[in-house]
Amino acid sequence: MKAAVVLFPGTNRERDMMIALKAVTGQSPSLLWHGETSLPDLDLVVLPGGFSYGDYLRCGAMAAHSPIMREVRAFAERGGHVLGVCNGFQILTETGLLPGALLRNAGLRFLSQDCHLRVENAQTPFTSKWAKGDVFRTPLAHGDGNYVADSKTLDTLEGDGRVAFRYAGMDGTVDAADRTINPNGSVNAIAGILSANGRVCGMMPHPEDLVDPLMGGEDGKPLFESLVEALSR
Repeated sequence: MKAAVVLFPGTNRERDMMIALKAVTGQSPSLLWHGETSLPDLDLVVLPGGFSYGDYLRCGAMAAHSPIMREVRAFAERGGHVLGVCNGFQILTETGLLPGALLRNAGLRFLSQDCHLRVENAQTPFTSKWAKGDVFRTPLAHGDGNYVADSKTLDTLEGDGRVAFRYAGMDGTVDAADRTINPNGSVNAIAGILSANGRVCGMMPHPEDLVDPLMGGEDGKPLFESLVEALSR
């Protein structure tokens, strides 16, 4: 699997992502600067977490207009696979590659803590190593992770199986009104979504930070193993 991680000014999770990708592929992914105007031959592009352009205007708003994003958009439109985590998810919504928006957390505070996610669709390139309903632990760290969308978009996401992950309790319980379960207040407790073709995924928590026992666990590793299985040539 040929993967690349995009680096914007203010990105700070690119090395975490590269470590996770190398752990499952055995090879280091490419690191692409935001000013690049072409992509190498790739199977996967990853937009990692951080504070691109200092979150000026809106989180991800300026990064969405970086030269590299024209290429990422074209890559996605050709059927390429794209993963956006945290700020990467925000960038994907700002570019229109994913619907909805990420607003300030419900409590108006930056959150840095573990959470639990429930797998809502295990038949995707990002989730196939889990079973539907599986619950896993993963860190989150964001101030603008409150996912919102209009009712029509939500109906489409829910009806078409495009909700990949939902915030949940350790036992799999979902309660969007409970801040101990849904810490940022996301509508329907949505933590990650998919594009219409299932090849673009955005999520707020950081599975790349749990891929090795030395990190405290391997809960996030199945996401990367799923991608390897789906995209290895």
